Amino acid sequence: MSAGAERRMALTVEYDGSAYLGWQTQQDGPTVQSVLTPAVAFVADHALTLTASGRTDTGVHAAAQVVHFDTTAKRMPRAWMLGITTRLPPEVAVVDAREVPADFHAQKSAVARRYRYSLLCRPVRPALARTTLAWERQPLDVAAMRAAARALVGEHDFTSFRAVQCQSKSPWRRMDAVEVCQVGAEVHFDFEANAFLHHQIRNLVGSLLMVGRGERPVGWIAEVLAARDRRLAGPTAAPGGLCYLGPRYPPRFGFPPEFSSDKARIDPRRPAAAPEEE
Repeated sequence: MSAGAERRMALTVEYDGSAYLGWQTQQDGPTVQSVLTPAVAFVADHALTLTASGRTDTGVHAAAQVVHFDTTAKRMPRAWMLGITTRLPPEVAVVDAREVPADFHAQKSAVARRYRYSLLCRPVRPALARTTLAWERQPLDVAAMRAAARALVGEHDFTSFRAVQCQSKSPWRRMDAVEVCQVGAEVHFDFEANAFLHHQIRNLVGSLLMVGRGERPVGWIAEVLAARDRRLAGPTAAPGGLCYLGPRYPPRFGFPPEFSSDKARIDPRRPAAAPEEE
């Protein structure tokens, strides 16, 4: 164990969020941050603070949550990764560790964030993946949902799809991509944006499902978006199907290609958007 000048480390963390009250530490119960922080501090051998790329809500999962912290401890990346993971519960694991430039910030350096909502579409509920898949009994019109989702791409006021209790100062977000596809019996809803509002994705999925069931026409999503009225949109989809796929950063920070993007962080027409919970 050796120490020296302070350095900044970044971890990529995956977790099954079904047993947690989201990412951020709370007094009401267990969170991912509350179990990860002492494990990292033990390996670093000093107190520290973790900063995450985005906050996940109660019951939401992550395939690649990126967090950073500052430390004087000197460890090889593999030692950080394995040492921390051995002190974590089985549903949380560190899958990557790397030293990053001092100006890297897990949240503020991100230019985009990606989520996937996964749904099992069959008459019988899931057994094997029951904590990570939502369930729909009846067949869905995937082509109709895909067509409806095209209206969401671009910079919009997403008031109709934000939670009533959302505390973000601005409802504007830049949606870079929305994809709806079927893989076997599963339907995947993939979203990428500069940031998301509280419950935005789950509210969007709940509305798209109404189109997929034939309860609303394809053009209805665009109408609800334009109305800027949460009361007109569909219900909030269950949290278990939602997984945070991770952020994207400028290439200069040295992350793998799936985490890299040369997008500008801030649209000059709007103030920077801080990530809300999803």
